[in-house]
Amino acid sequence: MSLKIDHKSKMPLHIQVEELLRNLISQPEYQGGSFLPKEVELANRLGVSRNTIRQATNKLEYEGLLTRKKGVGTKVAPRQLSTSLQDWQSFTKEMSKRGIITSNLLLTLEKVKADEKMAGFFNIPPGTSICKLSKLKGVDGEPIVYFESYFHPRITLTESDDLNRPLYQLLSEKFDITVVRSSEHINALMAGAVAKKLQVDPKCPVLFRERFVYDPGDRPVEYNIGYYRSDKFTYSIEIRSER
Repeated sequence: MSLKIDHKSKMPLHIQVEELLRNLISQPEYQGGSFLPKEVELANRLGVSRNTIRQATNKLEYEGLLTRKKGVGTKVAPRQLSTSLQDWQSFTKEMSKRGIITSNLLLTLEKVKADEKMAGFFNIPPGTSICKLSKLKGVDGEPIVYFESYFHPRITLTESDDLNRPLYQLLSEKFDITVVRSSEHINALMAGAVAKKLQVDPKCPVLFRERFVYDPGDRPVEYNIGYYRSDKFTYSIEIRSER
């Protein structure tokens, strides 16, 4: 496959590189497990900076399309779950529909510095100050799930906001931000550091869900992680085949 971009085009270089990579990884060679060309090689062949390549590959990585291992290389990731948010509800609303009333046992808002992973997703410099919202949710006083949400710097929540409200309703009304898509990674972990919050043994398995949330312009909005007690949850997924 020819690797070319149009340097005279008005389309940003990182968008062109992203589209080129989407086409590249659809090739049988890379679907079969071959590593992509190295970052520096792609930059030289396309005549762009390594930062432009990294911006494009970051986007595909957080969509769950690529996986990178330091010192080894980048290749197509195993198929990940992608969830539409058009009919998605807040956790509280979802539980309420099932007749389960949840409450916030812990609710904190703080400013933190973006680590490399968050900086890559939000396309901001590492160390940039961002908002972190933590929620420990429970039923009848017993904790069942712990969430941490990290937001793009354009989203500045404050203590004066009603943080008990459904999050995406708050984002819509305060910032006119609508979320339409998420990429999710789900796996099992030992409770470890969150064991005390969830009131389980540190070696107890929990369901860990990592969510990358986007607006209609495909701009990153939120990086969210959730730790679900495995004795309280089954994560169900319905998949419909296209006809």
